[in-house]
Amino acid sequence: MEKERISYHESVRRVYDRIKEDEMNNIWDRYEAQGMGGNPDQRCPFCMGGVRCDLCSNGPCRADVAKDKRGVCGITGDGMAMRMMLLRNILGASTYHYHTEQTIKTLRATAKGETPFKIIEKDKLKVLAGRLGIATSGTIEKTALTLCDFVEADFNRKADEPSQIVEALAPDERKITWKNLDLFPGGVYGEMLRASSSCLTNVDGYYVSLALKAMRLSIATAYQSQIVNEYCQDIIFGLPRPHKMRVDLGVLDPDYVNALPNGHEPFLGFAMVQLARKPEWQDKARAVGAKGLRVIANIETGQEMIQRWEMDDAFYGFTGNWLMQEAVLGSGCVDLFACDMNCSMPVDPAYARKYKIRLVPVSDLVAFEGITERINYEPEKAEEQAAQLLLMAIDNFKERHASVQPVTGLPMNEATVGFSSESIVEALGGSLEPLLKVIKNGTIRGVIGLISCTTLRDTGQDVHSVRMAKELIKRDLLVLSMGCGNGAMQVAGLCRPEASEFAGTGLKGLCQTLGIPPVLSYGTCTDTGRIADLLASLASALGNVPVSELPVAAVAPEYMEQKATIDAVFALAFGLYTYVNPVPTVTGAPNLVHLLTQDCKQLTGGILNVEKDPVQAANAILAHIEANRKKLGI
Repeated sequence: MEKERISYHESVRRVYDRIKEDEMNNIWDRYEAQGMGGNPDQRCPFCMGGVRCDLCSNGPCRADVAKDKRGVCGITGDGMAMRMMLLRNILGASTYHYHTEQTIKTLRATAKGETPFKIIEKDKLKVLAGRLGIATSGTIEKTALTLCDFVEADFNRKADEPSQIVEALAPDERKITWKNLDLFPGGVYGEMLRASSSCLTNVDGYYVSLALKAMRLSIATAYQSQIVNEYCQDIIFGLPRPHKMRVDLGVLDPDYVNALPNGHEPFLGFAMVQLARKPEWQDKARAVGAKGLRVIANIETGQEMIQRWEMDDAFYGFTGNWLMQEAVLGSGCVDLFACDMNCSMPVDPAYARKYKIRLVPVSDLVAFEGITERINYEPEKAEEQAAQLLLMAIDNFKERHASVQPVTGLPMNEATVGFSSESIVEALGGSLEPLLKVIKNGTIRGVIGLISCTTLRDTGQDVHSVRMAKELIKRDLLVLSMGCGNGAMQVAGLCRPEASEFAGTGLKGLCQTLGIPPVLSYGTCTDTGRIADLLASLASALGNVPVSELPVAAVAPEYMEQKATIDAVFALAFGLYTYVNPVPTVTGAPNLVHLLTQDCKQLTGGILNVEKDPVQAANAILAHIEANRKKLGI
């Protein structure tokens, strides 16, 4: 594959060369091998159009809406495509919520004094409890335990029992819209049950009904799973606040013991950092010949960590997003790869064998063929389990260091990370008014929530994301980045104040005045809920305008997996202009496409755009924002 089809990042391209020399099975070659007719992006046209189904023994079936060719059961291509999309949504929602359940378990155990963690953000706890109608007059610990009870009860409401979390946290105008459309959700478990049951053969084959069920599930996920998860993690591990962080593969030094927590759940990662910062653990590493012990943040687990905790020599830096995973492992610098509930690749055992890495699942969700060693996270045993993991890394060092030739001299950069709603308000002097002022006077034209994965579809890793971000900031649009797309921005250098050189005149001046980057590192994919809460505050501050009329947009330049699909559906339900790339697998469903790209605007105010060209896509986003500015009279 051509260099740019590998990755935007030089570091990844360099390690790819090493992986190829070692004849390792790798994601780039696997992607190319899936292509057809010499085109790595071409797949079965029925599959790419979303009009293929194998849910029952009468299939697999293919559909063609233009010819009224249906599945054996009679489902249309539109129904087929939306049913499969809803199944993806359910997978995304359940995985988000698994993380949330682990967070609530951790908060509960922490409130009881049974973990190595503390309730750091007492004010955040009180604010969240207050918004949910929970009394805060008791002890901090009692408030935390009551909060855990409250949210768990809400999670378990039936689908026809309205969610108290959504009632308490969502904007009033959104709640009215959702209730009018029967989109106001019950508990997230009830919504998953309702949605998955609807996907059975011969139950619901109507694309509109399935799309509305997807929206309803997405609202439950955003408020009950994402907002509750991130805010409770803030309470335990601290609010994200701006600070610098080393990024890119150059953070991996082969002469150190390198322990990498990987996935989406930061609990054992934080516990490992707490231990690694103690002199006795550094001494253990030096005793086996290493210069020291480092915990290196990786993928979304790492993103959760770097947003909240500052770097030092024990918590050294961040590698990047999920698609560079084989490059991370192939660097020859990794001693421990601890895999929690998301984004650990089935091919990892081959890399562990080749490059002498201890590969350890730390979630009961994760399993690898041929790997029997595991430590399933338990909040009450977090310190003990973190110690076990660090000892594994230290014990591994001698063999890895002696037998594996590392890739050295890889690039390392610095990014400014740790922006959150609270830290943005703090930086603005305690209110949103300065942000509103620069929006109203046109210094910046609007705000973009860039919530993305990374993919090899059509371009190399992060190539389209970086192109889109540059086009957006060039048009004086401030970008808040989340998810694996955030890792793309950090490693590409767009989360540095110096990146203001790529911005338009207004945004550039604002960045230089405040000393901030044009792309603010705002968190993980789970922070979709957090940014929805921020937009609700903006709508309120502008005079309770509808969210759909704000000068904002949601942008997913490189969506990849199922969690991203539920985020995009929520953006539509929330009333946002939503840009998604690559083109989703719905193109064989013309009525569904019309619903998402046109009719949805009359329902929720949201609209989907799938323009592949970054310049044209950015122009369309800006046109939408300018139209909303005109509506608002600014």
